[in-house]
Amino acid sequence: MRFGPVSLEDAVGSILAHSQQAGSLRLRKGTVLTEDAVAAIAEAGIQSVIAARLDDGDVTEDAAATRVAKTLVSDGIEDREASTGRVNLHAARAGVLRVDKVLVDAINAVDPSITLATLADHSPVGAGQMVATIKIIPFAVSGDLLDIVADRIRDGRVFAVHAYRSRKVGLIQSELPTVKESVLGKTRRMTEMRLARSGSKIVEELRVRHRADEVATAIGTLIREAEMIVVFGASAMSDEDDVIPAAIRNCGGSVERVGMPVDPGNLLVLGWVGKTPVVGAPGCARSPKENGFDWVLDRLMADIPVSGQDIARMGVGGLLMEITSRPQPREKAGQSSQIAVHASVLAAGRSSRMDGPNKLLALFDGVPLVRRTVLRTMQSSASGVSVISGHQNEEVGQAVSGLDVEIANNPDYATGLSSSLRTAVLHTPEEAGGLMVVLGDMPGITTKDLDGLIQAFERSGGGSIVRATHNGKRGNPVVLPRGVFPEVLRLEGDTGARHLVERSNVAIVDVEIGAAASLDVDTRDALERAGGVLPSI
Repeated sequence: MRFGPVSLEDAVGSILAHSQQAGSLRLRKGTVLTEDAVAAIAEAGIQSVIAARLDDGDVTEDAAATRVAKTLVSDGIEDREASTGRVNLHAARAGVLRVDKVLVDAINAVDPSITLATLADHSPVGAGQMVATIKIIPFAVSGDLLDIVADRIRDGRVFAVHAYRSRKVGLIQSELPTVKESVLGKTRRMTEMRLARSGSKIVEELRVRHRADEVATAIGTLIREAEMIVVFGASAMSDEDDVIPAAIRNCGGSVERVGMPVDPGNLLVLGWVGKTPVVGAPGCARSPKENGFDWVLDRLMADIPVSGQDIARMGVGGLLMEITSRPQPREKAGQSSQIAVHASVLAAGRSSRMDGPNKLLALFDGVPLVRRTVLRTMQSSASGVSVISGHQNEEVGQAVSGLDVEIANNPDYATGLSSSLRTAVLHTPEEAGGLMVVLGDMPGITTKDLDGLIQAFERSGGGSIVRATHNGKRGNPVVLPRGVFPEVLRLEGDTGARHLVERSNVAIVDVEIGAAASLDVDTRDALERAGGVLPSI
């Protein structure tokens, strides 16, 4: 491929490197120049353009990205449609992602024009979550380079998603006089929430005194039905002969590992009684925050072998104190595996590009747009709906009158979108594990779309950011887990959730819903094309 200035005499068929204004014609970057486009550029008095010209054997960026993607699609991995030289790969099911670092490095070493970025090996993923992205940097690459990429991975598998398998789990909690009943109850709830992401359930719980013989007896009782046993000790493990490892040996089992280089999670014990894993959970596993117990649990639930050597290799990246990227279950008593998602319809904007009318009051089939959006949101599986108003607060309130929603006025709406997001977070009920942000001016969004986002959020365990996409490009609505609420409250100015998503270390799940994810009605033309009728000023 040749790149640089091209005279108009030679420009037909070349790829425009930068957006170009030619009179009333706007040519976007990446446009393949036709005779008509070149004529319009010449008429505008322009003599040359910066463009790329393909050589024999070159493959255009989208075709190249697709070609690489097809060599990477494997067990549990799906590709999406190429756009601007990028193809995203997604998990076809929930489980644990395995990545061959050697093969990824080999692909990225072929040429800087071909790039592959992935989630970390052993990352837990939800169905539909993006796990990797392929980006072709120039407008085209040599087919020979693509052949080299294919050859390097011909005999290997770069990715796989090991699906979770539901298990019957036995829970043992040892007791001392100092242990409160409330702590034991919380521990069970936290364990149930962790198991929910793999579809596993506690079949029986036993509480015994903090003695090796009694814990061993409890293991022997539960192993008749349970496929995995989790033991929480009343006192922290401090030696390889302490209560939990001793109990595993006492009932004829073997101890694989005592302690792990992950913090929090150092005091984990892993053993086996026959073929049944017995995990001595560290005390930090009573909390919803990520810890080493999660790492071991997810692998076991995905049928990935975990040896003492595997645990010993977890030290790099094992400092988790500041990481918020894992599901954070709520602690509400009696909560099921279904995670409550509250919805907020943002309706505070000034419709500044409309030059007067409020687009949210435009009529679609005789119904104000904001009311139609709210109705569709109410019909979804969201646990409740708030409407964030601001500009023309009274008019918006009248448009949604009679609906069972909370109207939350944002007095700072003029400062930008971030103020509405902050208002939405502050009006999210405590019991909700996530907030679905729905823009009031997106007429194509359906109740089915919203339910799909909520379901993806639930499948992720309630700890991932879920966003709607169109042909792989980010869009709206977005579901935010409670763990990022503090970051939302720090947003300022005309900053939306997109910026938070891009800079957050929280896992992202993309859900393809089609053109509705990118269709808004910011201008009069866009609104009229979508079928809306503006109110009089």
